[in-house]
Amino acid sequence: MVTTVPERQRIAIGADHAGLEAKRQVGRVLQDKGIPFDDLGTHTPASVDYPDYAQVVAGKVSRGEVERGILICGSGIGMSIAANRFPRVRAALCTTEEMARLSRQHNDSNVLVLAARLTPLDDVSRIVDAWLVAPFEGGRHSRRVEKVETPCDRRFVHSMVTIIDHPMIQHKLTVIRDEACDTKVFREVVDEISSLMAYEITRDIPTDDKQVRTPMKMTVTGKYVRGGRVGIVPILRAGLGMIHGILKVIPMAAVGHIGIYRDHDTLKPVEYYCKLPGHCEDLSIIVVDPMLATGGSAVAAIDYVKKRGAKRIKFNCILAAPEGIERLTAAHPDVEIVAAGIDERLNEVGYILPGLGDAGDRLFGTK
Repeated sequence: MVTTVPERQRIAIGADHAGLEAKRQVGRVLQDKGIPFDDLGTHTPASVDYPDYAQVVAGKVSRGEVERGILICGSGIGMSIAANRFPRVRAALCTTEEMARLSRQHNDSNVLVLAARLTPLDDVSRIVDAWLVAPFEGGRHSRRVEKVETPCDRRFVHSMVTIIDHPMIQHKLTVIRDEACDTKVFREVVDEISSLMAYEITRDIPTDDKQVRTPMKMTVTGKYVRGGRVGIVPILRAGLGMIHGILKVIPMAAVGHIGIYRDHDTLKPVEYYCKLPGHCEDLSIIVVDPMLATGGSAVAAIDYVKKRGAKRIKFNCILAAPEGIERLTAAHPDVEIVAAGIDERLNEVGYILPGLGDAGDRLFGTK
């Protein structure tokens, strides 16, 4: 049996308490082959939660920080389910060498999942060896892998993420993606997209019953949205470009402002201003920013809003990156994200790809 690994790919490994011994065996296999790896835990037999380790390993693979990952739990099922929630992760539970080979040859798996309670340690070594060696065959399998990947990358299936894919919103998104779109048109179209999205965002807005008398001299009871129900909080400065469009739909909304900028060196958010509506605990708050990139500013803004007592919060953006969604949903799992589209990834300086550039610069003509 050929045991030469064709490429020296860095691998991240992780396990819960049930997979601890198997993980150590995997580490020995990788060390013997001279393959660099990151052991992300667990490191003790104390009981832990498998999703925590699936998240750190699959997250690294998803972001391209490592080439592949190996995850281990008792049955392998939990790790598989958790890992496959991440974009660009193809996690395969393998209990035989043949399954490991086929997962690479036909499915281009980049995360191997092992079942510690069902697989002897000697078999663990053979399965890992087969998975490391087998190449992806491409051809017809490339087409099939593409079909598996596309829905997750474009829609990022998550219970707290809503993608508004109405044809007119997608048309307008195409207009502002164009680098030839000037500041005037960019500003107008962002305003239009914001208005169209506001209808979906406010679908569950609280209403009161109100009686009115029609021109036909009849009294009817209808739905009415009174003031003091909604607060809009743009993240400065780019979020300002969405405000007027939203207010066209809900003009009775209160408006606050949060000033946060992203440090270009650390990519971390820095607060410089915060003025929120009073009685946030009584409002449905919509935090708005055209781009959800790293997620740092969004997480910080929602932190501030929650500290002021807000309980019902949504985050509205035009474009999001999988990394930003992952970070925001991890920090605030109770906050719904509403977007017009989800792009492929971030580049090395934290901009969304393919994206539409720096929304603030394009809105205010400062580039």
